[in-house]
Amino acid sequence: MTDAGITLAPNQVDPELDGDHERMSHIVLEGFRPDKGDYIAAGPSVVEGMVNGTAVKALCGKIWVPGRNPKRYPVCPTCKEIAESRGWKVPAG
Repeated sequence: MTDAGITLAPNQVDPELDGDHERMSHIVLEGFRPDKGDYIAAGPSVVEGMVNGTAVKALCGKIWVPGRNPKRYPVCPTCKEIAESRGWKVPAG
């Protein structure tokens, strides 16, 4: 797989989840381009989530509706580890 479309996504506070996990930016796989073929969407994009209130799913499994600036938070270490293990370039967080 090449050209993975990954985006840092902001999160909203969910009182049901661990507080530290809420203070991180998570990586969302929006889609990918196989070695041969067209781009394949993997789920709702972060922009779609912010505009339409659609939930997105991070690589670490966290599901939420994005709504904050991801640059204000460190990257989730689990998301980063998963992305790097797949050879993807991780956006600066």
